[in-house]
Amino acid sequence: MHKSSAILLIILIFTFSFTIGKGLEYTHSFEPDPHRFSSQIAAFQKIDTLNRPSEGGIVCIGSSSMRMWHTRIKEDLKGLTILPRGFGGSHYTDVIYYIDELVLKYKPRAVLIYEGDNDAAYGKSPKRIFSDFKYLVMRCRKEIPELRIYIIGAKPSISRWHIADDMQYANSLIEAYCINEPNCTYIDVWPSILGVDGKPRHELFMKDNLHLNNVGYEKWTKAIAPILQKYESKYE
Repeated sequence: MHKSSAILLIILIFTFSFTIGKGLEYTHSFEPDPHRFSSQIAAFQKIDTLNRPSEGGIVCIGSSSMRMWHTRIKEDLKGLTILPRGFGGSHYTDVIYYIDELVLKYKPRAVLIYEGDNDAAYGKSPKRIFSDFKYLVMRCRKEIPELRIYIIGAKPSISRWHIADDMQYANSLIEAYCINEPNCTYIDVWPSILGVDGKPRHELFMKDNLHLNNVGYEKWTKAIAPILQKYESKYE
């Protein structure tokens, strides 16, 4: 092998293959750069030093739809031990990158995940989103085999309706996987958000036509809370 070819091979290995914990290899690049969240991760760590969360709860992680739920999530999921860790603008790759800091260190009994929305808007294919989801499940299960995983499928929105088909395809791959994967539950919020015309209801969204308003979160909660309550209340 020529020296230049060897150098190129080394670069490709470091760019597209990142080994994370105990030999489980992530074979995609981390894009966009997860370090854009370094200050947010540091803020979570500071909160932990002031008030260390108890182990065995439910970590709720994901992008802005999860982060903006923080203000009411403990009330909406009342009776469950909830640890909100949403960070706006995130992708599955960001959760993978910060999995130790945001999930595993808390030794949760369950994790509630909302991702895929920004991934699709960024241009990641449904198969790439599904691949990242599967890796995240395997990474969690490698550390906590009995972990129960709840996945909220990427929601429909007015501003991203042009990629609704891609989002639905990614969601369908995830849903099919969960059917055959023990302790992995898919949660579909689409019926709660769509109107009789089959499109997102304007009255459920903020002015940006992307994020849910309070009425929207009431619909969102009605789709999610009964499932969490059904399967997690007995562990409280």
